[in-house]
Amino acid sequence: MNTILEVQGLTKKYKNSDFCLKDISFSIPSGAIMGFVGENGAGKTTTIGCILNTIIKDRGTVKIFGKDMTDDSTDIRSEIGVVLDTNSFPEHLTASKISSAMRHIYPKWDSALFNKYLHKFKLPKNQKVKAFSRGMTMKLGVAAALSHSPRLLILDEATSGLDPIFREEILDVFLDFVQNENNSILLSSHITSDLEKVADYIAFIHEGRIIFSESKDNLIYNYGVMRCKSAQLTEIDKKDILAYRKHDYQIDVLVSDKQAAEKKYRDIVIDNISIEEIMLMLVKGEKPQ
Repeated sequence: MNTILEVQGLTKKYKNSDFCLKDISFSIPSGAIMGFVGENGAGKTTTIGCILNTIIKDRGTVKIFGKDMTDDSTDIRSEIGVVLDTNSFPEHLTASKISSAMRHIYPKWDSALFNKYLHKFKLPKNQKVKAFSRGMTMKLGVAAALSHSPRLLILDEATSGLDPIFREEILDVFLDFVQNENNSILLSSHITSDLEKVADYIAFIHEGRIIFSESKDNLIYNYGVMRCKSAQLTEIDKKDILAYRKHDYQIDVLVSDKQAAEKKYRDIVIDNISIEEIMLMLVKGEKPQ
């Protein structure tokens, strides 16, 4: 299986700031969607900027389609569709005028396909962008990103500001896109329920570090949470504990192999766990000493 995007050892520091990206590494195979998740300020947008070469990294490598992207790599850029969390279009333009401009930027720009998405997303052709709501602006960005035959979509909070019904519709569009096994998506989002529906892999960034980068199925089906009393916690092998959180009458223990834990600790209740709960446990929980 080919790798569409490979990030290795990415590091970025800023002057007069305590924040930095620290050794960011993950990869996306062809035909896959990677959910890129983390709280505001965790480093998602900075990472995406380094991938797109709009932010100059300090160290590390970024390969797209197996190549390094530089300012002169127009061949690579033409095969990347990008939707950022801010409006990327001049506010005085209409969708029709944006389409006319895009024909001169992207060799494979498909005006008919763009109009098809405008109709699908119920976007007016001749209304200026400045009159669009945030949700409409995000829809316009997705329509444009999909209309020049990209192989990689990079989406920064592309479902943010959209109502649940349209989010469902646009997630189906993303799934259709990766039916072509030459295509992949990096989808940054704080809506973990969206990622659970469509992502093949999840990368979790916290305070500039990758906490985990794993297949979604492994996280959902293999991870679990043990519901313990204080006395039971001492009976659990520290090697089996990823993190634990104490509550008033219970201690929750995160484990990476639910089935093995069920066999080993038969007297302790073990429940399924969501991706959001895994994130909270790893960030807010305590580690065994």
